[in-house]
Amino acid sequence: MLHTIIQMIIIFTIAALMTMTGRGGGNFYVLAIVLFGVPMHQAATTGQFILTVSALFATLFFGSNRVVEWKLVISIGSITAIAAFFGGLFSQHVPEQSLKFVFSFFLLIAAFLMLRPKKEVAATQYYDKGYWKLTSNEMDYYINLKLAIPLVIIAGFGSGMVGVSGGSFLVPLMVLACNVPMRIAVGTSTTMVATTALMGFLGHTISGHFDIKLAIPLALAAAAGGIIGSKMALKSKPGRLKLIFAYTTLAASIIMVINAMMSN
Repeated sequence: MLHTIIQMIIIFTIAALMTMTGRGGGNFYVLAIVLFGVPMHQAATTGQFILTVSALFATLFFGSNRVVEWKLVISIGSITAIAAFFGGLFSQHVPEQSLKFVFSFFLLIAAFLMLRPKKEVAATQYYDKGYWKLTSNEMDYYINLKLAIPLVIIAGFGSGMVGVSGGSFLVPLMVLACNVPMRIAVGTSTTMVATTALMGFLGHTISGHFDIKLAIPLALAAAAGGIIGSKMALKSKPGRLKLIFAYTTLAASIIMVINAMMSN
């Protein structure tokens, strides 16, 4: 009983932090569950399940507070999903260890980019062709499609190769390349993560690696963490959210490097 409570506290903490920054955190969930002594395949399935639950509960909260940009969910989410599919197909041609090192390198770049102050773009530049105007919560922002579309394809392809949800790249992509406000980026990324995690969970479940007795208590903790994390995201200043995202991404990069070295 005590062992289960400790596991739930750990999962709750991860869910709150990951939801707060819109990054999913599947790699953190899987690592924690493996450290609980669960076999890898079962840990991956359970991780996808609790990620789906936490992201869905957070999406309901973010959606009710109008910080989910559904146009971006459909457009960026669709492009990312297609690119991830081809990334998954191509991954068999690249050694697993090399994939992990490359992925950790890009995580490191994403972390440092989020730590840099964002440069404001002159308003006159937004009238050029190739910009997409969106409005959320009476706030206008403009997406540079010439820059955003190639980066979305690259992010989706890379995420598909490594087998993660892509939240680590979606938030900096939306904030830095698409000029999306931080809170909206977090809410929108969380919604996209919920979709991809659900599909991943279904695929793992078909393979027969799902243990409902293990998953349900952890999913309850993840649901609570998702709700708390989403509330904290709305109450926190955008600058603080960027810092938390950067440091958790840096931690994910280090974990990926260690994992790659151990698999050698």
